[in-house]
This record gives sequence, C-alpha cells and structure tokens, in this order.
Amino acid sequence: MSKSLKIAIAVIVCLAVGYGAGMATQSSIETWYPTLIKPIFNPPNWLFAPVWTLLYVMMGVSAGLVWSKMEVVPLLVKKALWVFTIQLILNALWSFLFFGMCNPFLAFIEILLLWLMILETIKLFKPIDALASKLLIPYLLWVSFATLLNGSIWWLNR
Repeated sequence: MSKSLKIAIAVIVCLAVGYGAGMATQSSIETWYPTLIKPIFNPPNWLFAPVWTLLYVMMGVSAGLVWSKMEVVPLLVKKALWVFTIQLILNALWSFLFFGMCNPFLAFIEILLLWLMILETIKLFKPIDALASKLLIPYLLWVSFATLLNGSIWWLNR
C-alpha cells in the first residue's frame, strides 16, 4: 500500500471519529450547553468545527506518515499507532462525557488523560517521523486550551 493511500485512510478514519464525536454534541449544543456559565475566553461555537476538522486532518496525515514506516521500524510503528488509537478513542469519548452525559467534571478528568496520551503519541512519533510528531503539536495546544476551558466550565457551574 502506498504512503499516500495510508495517509488518506488515516485522515478518513480521524475525520470519521470527529464526525461521530460531533454527532454526540448536537443535541446538547442547543439545549444544555447554552445554559452553562462560561469563562470570558470561551470561543464562539462556530469556531470549533473548522478547528477540529483541520486538527483531524493533521492527525490523520501524522498517523499515515508513521504508518508508512511500518516496513522500516515495525515494532516502533505498532506501539506508536496503538497509543495514537488510544488517544483517538479518548478524543471521541470526551464529547460523549461532556455533551452526551452533560458531565463537565468527568470530561475534565478524561481530558487530562487525553492530554497525556497526545504527549506520549508525539514522543513515540518523533523517532519514526519528525514531521508526523510536529503535526500533532497544534492538536496538543488546542487540547491544552480545551482542558483549561473544560476545567473553567466545570468550576463555574459546580
């Protein structure tokens, strides 16, 4: 399988996970979420979809680049992609906890774990493909901001 095909498949998988997570937010975004007290730095709702779409594409390209090195360093790639998969599952789970269950506290605990798994993914990707590692930095930064936002929403609404 070519590098381009692996990247395309990984991008599609990441976008599908993002789409599924987005579906979990739909009902609460119009009912429960507007009732919450939010910090002054809360971005407008319209910003989240384009940012996440870009991040999912970058995540997919990153994973595809690492996957394309399977023949070169199979054990490192398998471990790195396993950790990537775990963080991707945690990424989707956050939407279900925060919006689906309307539970900012549980989502806050989970996003801390997600942040650590993203950091671990970056560390594991770096020796395999430096660009793949760098492509995940905006994701880590956005999840850092999301962690602060999530924690603030929980604190303001406890």
